[in-house]
Amino acid sequence: MKAGRVFAVLGVVLLVSFGLWRWLRAPAFVLGADGNRNVLLVTIDTLRADALGSYGGRALTPNLDRLAAHGARFTFAHAHAVVTLPSHASILSGRYPYEHGIRDNTGYRFPATQPTAATQLKTQGFATGAFVGGFPLDRRFGLDAGFDVYDDRLSAAADESGERERRADAVVASALDWIGKQPGKWFSWVHVYDPHVVYGAPAEWAARFPSDPYLGEVSWTDFALGALFDRLAAQPRPTLVVVTADHGEGLGDHGELTHSVFGYETTLRVPLVIAEIGAEAGSRASTARGVTIDTAVRHVDLLPTLLEAVGAPAIDGLPGASLGGLIAGGSGADRPSYFEAMSATIARGWAPLRGVLASRDKYIDLPIPELYDLAGDPNEQRNDVSIRADRARVLVNLLKTFNVAPPGRPREETPETRERLRSLGYIGGGSAPARDAYTEADDPKRLIELEQTMQRAMDAYRQGRPGDAIAMYRSVITRRPDTEDAYRKLALVYWRAGQARDAIATLEAALKNGVTQSEVKIKLGQYLAEAGQPGRAIALLESFAGDDPDALVALGNAYVAAGRRNDALRTFRHLLDVDPRNGLAHENIAVVLLQGKDYAGAEASLRRALDLDPALAGAHTALGVVLATTNRRTEAIDAWKRAVELDAGELHALFNLTLNLAAAGRGAEARTYGERFLAMAPTSLGPDRAQIQKVLDGIR
Repeated sequence: MKAGRVFAVLGVVLLVSFGLWRWLRAPAFVLGADGNRNVLLVTIDTLRADALGSYGGRALTPNLDRLAAHGARFTFAHAHAVVTLPSHASILSGRYPYEHGIRDNTGYRFPATQPTAATQLKTQGFATGAFVGGFPLDRRFGLDAGFDVYDDRLSAAADESGERERRADAVVASALDWIGKQPGKWFSWVHVYDPHVVYGAPAEWAARFPSDPYLGEVSWTDFALGALFDRLAAQPRPTLVVVTADHGEGLGDHGELTHSVFGYETTLRVPLVIAEIGAEAGSRASTARGVTIDTAVRHVDLLPTLLEAVGAPAIDGLPGASLGGLIAGGSGADRPSYFEAMSATIARGWAPLRGVLASRDKYIDLPIPELYDLAGDPNEQRNDVSIRADRARVLVNLLKTFNVAPPGRPREETPETRERLRSLGYIGGGSAPARDAYTEADDPKRLIELEQTMQRAMDAYRQGRPGDAIAMYRSVITRRPDTEDAYRKLALVYWRAGQARDAIATLEAALKNGVTQSEVKIKLGQYLAEAGQPGRAIALLESFAGDDPDALVALGNAYVAAGRRNDALRTFRHLLDVDPRNGLAHENIAVVLLQGKDYAGAEASLRRALDLDPALAGAHTALGVVLATTNRRTEAIDAWKRAVELDAGELHALFNLTLNLAAAGRGAEARTYGERFLAMAPTSLGPDRAQIQKVLDGIR
């Protein structure tokens, strides 16, 4: 070997050795109390711990890995729920789902009186700002309490699902804008949704994992968060950073393609990294030696940790404990934890899934119970419940100590809220009848094939294969005739294909098979009214509407279809008596007034609707009609554009945009919206399609 090359190699070895020596001599990361630090909570939706580089995963995550290298990385952290809203409620409140009451994404609201990280830090002088990327965390669900700013503005989706999510880079940009304006200390919660299905990373990142789009999404998310972490270094005070996930993703393990059904480690175990960065943290942030902690920890430990870290008073009665001592000592006693998965119970009547973790043992309470030794069987392939019966009994008794209340009946959601959640793949929908007992036939393990079929059917429909979707939904109904959402989704596919008779027959079959959730009746009434049978719709809806907001909306619309405008107004005004802040009621009143050519009254009602809920795409559409009719075409075009931004499938807005942009001489824009209309409009809208095609043919 030449002398020059020898010296070069020795130089590299010495540099590496010197760097390792410096790292080994660096003080280990500790989390002391400092009331003058900022606090950043980052939650990454649907992130499996084993996807990150620092956890041995294949995703490209240098920014999160760098935090872990200089902070505390917890290898055995767990969520308490496997869907977004309940899990975030536990993260922010420090309480288990049965304590804060949020058991699913649909039909529950976080109590306004429940203390959270935001409410508590606000009392300590922190400015508080939240920036969320997915609809399940919309402010309507109640997690906005205590935040000075709660930015839940989402982007339009590219398909019929409407408003769905906001890309990570947009969430980060909004958070950075707010952070840059804060003169004092602040607490910010940044939620990025991107790893959630449907996986669709920007092309550059998708290309790096062509056979694994999930890892592409995770890698893209890490890249987007890099700008946030980099900016914190310029802050005038240090920032405590906590990064975790709400839950993981099945990715086919145990037969679960996504999440919400099971409580296996694929969806329950989450990454957790705690670090500090910023100008005053300075050398501590850049040279502190990271610590890896294998002790079991939980989401309910995060709020006590944040409060202790800023010297804020503890909240009495919280089940968790600060992680500060664990970080300082490097290990400690494992913390038993409770978890649940209730979505399929609430919506489909499957057996409720509850469980406990103690040390490295996991017990899952189902009609077919499960016990796993996670130390020796981390992939949960061997159910030890029969060969370790004594340990199973201990964990059954431990589960009883959590005093778990049943989920109770969820509240009714607005149709718009349900459709948005369903577009994200959540079960949602009506509430299955409560049951006193469940059998092995109700165990999710016996029924997961149905969930797989439902997911494949949704994918088939999204991919433009409605025939395949129909066949799959029908197969689910044949096997388990009480699957409410299979009827509902099958009827929707028929309806959007212009097969109104089949859609109606599907929902009528649901009722005959004992699926009597109010939503089935409401949807049937809606379809009957829109299919030219308002009399049948009225008879059905009047029989049970009462004070049910959704039923009242459907009944009022049926009256409109029957030409009974006075009855419609009476119904919508009764809805406002029941729910004074129901923006949809004001929107529907406006539609009735618009039919009667009361443009001033209609506009006032629409403005009130949008004051209550700016995301009502239909209200923007109707407002556009009022504005165009009263010679305000430019404003009308803006209103219709906003409607389409909120709901990409708002056909009335697309239709009106095309006609009015063409009339205004804005041909290029008219063509854009007209082509979108033609791509989405069902064949049943033949005359409208022909009119739009004629307009497009006339544009040069």
